[in-house]
Amino acid sequence: MTLKEFSAACGLSPSTVSKALNGYPDISEETRSFVREKAAQLGYHPNALARGLKSGRTWNLGVLYTDATDSGFTHNYFSPVLEAFKSEAEKHGYDITFITNRHHNAKMTYLEHCMVRNLDGICIVNAFFDDPEVVQLIQSSLPLVTIDHIFNNRSCIQSCNREGMTELVRYVAQMGHKRIAYIHGEMIPVTEVRLTSFLHAMMEAGLQMPDEYLVDGRFHNPEAAREATKRLLQLKNRPTCIFMPDDYAALGGMEAIREAGLKIPDDISVVGYDGVPLLQLCSPRMTTMHQDTATIGREAALQLIRLIEQPKTTLQEVITVPSKLWAGETVCPITD
Repeated sequence: MTLKEFSAACGLSPSTVSKALNGYPDISEETRSFVREKAAQLGYHPNALARGLKSGRTWNLGVLYTDATDSGFTHNYFSPVLEAFKSEAEKHGYDITFITNRHHNAKMTYLEHCMVRNLDGICIVNAFFDDPEVVQLIQSSLPLVTIDHIFNNRSCIQSCNREGMTELVRYVAQMGHKRIAYIHGEMIPVTEVRLTSFLHAMMEAGLQMPDEYLVDGRFHNPEAAREATKRLLQLKNRPTCIFMPDDYAALGGMEAIREAGLKIPDDISVVGYDGVPLLQLCSPRMTTMHQDTATIGREAALQLIRLIEQPKTTLQEVITVPSKLWAGETVCPITD
């Protein structure tokens, strides 16, 4: 079925149908939904080659995702971000290609891979941002969006880590805790923001922060959190509450607390970060800061598509997505 034939079946002009299928903003949501439903009913699929020849685009978005924990697409934070990005991109007619620095077993830079694939734009979901190949990609002319890492003159979608950590500290302090430790992730920009915000919130609350209460850990690594928690529990004046790098890592810390014969939260309170829905099924439910991964992924796709389709009217900007405190059951009040 050609576009002309499909347009006739819809009772609309070919230009209106084309705009509806490609997500143009000057088409109402009602018309857009009608056209997409009609396309599904009739099995109509726009010819990708014809679209590319007409628009000069490939309708293909690149995603750079490198994960030091080797958790791949099972990562509790990045997996739902990627799913939301993919879902939104597909709604606008785009396919996804994951970028590597190899192609047919030949070594090439990330940028070279993008050029070979003739990608319309790139989303950097997770990477070593000081890697020269990543810097080269950032400095290229390709439309590009990053997640949780800000570069000058590039769009970034980020979670409100500063406000999230501040709210968590205030919540725990209001519960009466004064001895609060923090096992933080490896020192990447997100960690630096959270750690600085943690220390500032502690200072605002008038709470002391002994050096031994700050412990190096790793994101998404229960074993590292388990060992760090053991060290904190051996302190003469051990903390009454421990902040973990994230919800998944917190599982290891909680295991160490139970192995020591202590109860959560009666003896030691625990705080996570991320707000993983599946882990809320565990007992006790974790006190954590929920990051809106669906909105982060969706906004990244929308901003990238705007940069591709409306480059003259789309500003490079930092979009901050609010987080939400989940009180849970792993923090209890301190009365003494």
